[in-house]
Amino acid sequence: MTTLLVIKQMILTIYGKYEVYITPVLKFMLALLTLCLINSRLGYMESLNRLPLVLIVALMCSFMPMNFIVLVGAVFAILHLYTFSMECAAVVGAGFLLLFLLYLRFSPKDTLVVVLLPICFLMRIPYVIPISMGLIGGPASAISVSCGVIVYYLLHYVTQNETVLASMADEETSAKFKFIIDGLLKNKEMVVIIAAFATTVIVVWLLRRLSMDYAWTIAMIAGSVVNIMVLLVGDLIFDTNQSLVSVLLGTVISFAIVLVLQFFVFYVDYSRTEKVQFEDDEYYYYVKAVPKVTVARPEKKVKQINSKRR
Repeated sequence: MTTLLVIKQMILTIYGKYEVYITPVLKFMLALLTLCLINSRLGYMESLNRLPLVLIVALMCSFMPMNFIVLVGAVFAILHLYTFSMECAAVVGAGFLLLFLLYLRFSPKDTLVVVLLPICFLMRIPYVIPISMGLIGGPASAISVSCGVIVYYLLHYVTQNETVLASMADEETSAKFKFIIDGLLKNKEMVVIIAAFATTVIVVWLLRRLSMDYAWTIAMIAGSVVNIMVLLVGDLIFDTNQSLVSVLLGTVISFAIVLVLQFFVFYVDYSRTEKVQFEDDEYYYYVKAVPKVTVARPEKKVKQINSKRR
């Protein structure tokens, strides 16, 4: 464990020293991954699939705020859908606009969630996001998590029904709009996952704020169990065809990833907990102090010995 703490301290030191260079690189990688996934899943407009264009846009995103990555990703998705179907582009564009206004109003700092959640869905580990946001976010993070779920299912519905939408090319515009909107509003799987993720965020947030020992660990375990229970109950009620093995395996992997997050953000030594009481003219204060676990980085000393010449 001491070795891991030393490595953690080295990583934090390096990041703090070179943050001005590391942050743009991370933004570039995230933007590049997001655009490549959008192009691979949609890819209807050939001009957007060119690697030089994707690299240039990702480079622009590296020097812009995080919200710019979300905006660029939405523009890429709408342009691809416009090439495929104007009706799809209109519905998805209106949905994006409403969602962005919603999360920018209540949780503007959770931009990363809207980008990462669709990526985690494709990697089969979306459960890591609600548990993580319950730990490092707040109750308003449930809104940004829900927006990320809706963004994924908006794009997933179009790609899943690509053949049907292409066969409706000769039908009226109103029929296409009705088919797309009805398919999104009646998506029971999306509703169940939104309910599960929002409940998980709130449960984890409530438990990790308690003053009991190992509150973060208990919150993560409880959030994982609540997430599984809500998904399974939703499957029984709405018949969403959730795979029990997939849910359990994805939750276990997500829990392991969140343990790494806890190690870097909230790693404390409960054996050295102290309770302090003091007062002023108006109040008595009862404080519980839990020290963080830190290890000083070992310094290597080189001693040079020169033999005297006779």
